[in-house]
Amino acid sequence: MKNKEDDMNTVKPLRNARHDYCLNNAVIHIKDLRLRTYIGFNPEELEKQQDIIVNSEIEFDATEPCQTDDESKTLDYKVITKSMISHVEKGRFRLVEKLVADLLDIIMEHKQVLRATVTVDKPHALRFSDSVAVSLTAIR
Repeated sequence: MKNKEDDMNTVKPLRNARHDYCLNNAVIHIKDLRLRTYIGFNPEELEKQQDIIVNSEIEFDATEPCQTDDESKTLDYKVITKSMISHVEKGRFRLVEKLVADLLDIIMEHKQVLRATVTVDKPHALRFSDSVAVSLTAIR
């Protein structure tokens, strides 16, 4: 059985006083992160780094950060981005799919994350095309 103290310590959905809606989840968009890595399996791709573009959407419960305005209560996207950059720059990948899955794993290591989507574009992978992109989504 719950007591009043438990109820007081539980963060409830933030209701807007003027409108009839709740603020719960936020989505962080990391857009057009331009990096270089070894990606592909053709001989020339194994010898020369290529440009890639990473886009991420990260959904997390923002109830507490919205109520407290306390940075320690929110998801630190700078930490996530630094881990992603390090992984891409140090790695070698045959398939874009593997790289996308690895980046998604880095994001989902953070328990606050409820859902994430990562898209990696490989510019000029096909003749007459700006890029080829692969996306994956994980949901907790």
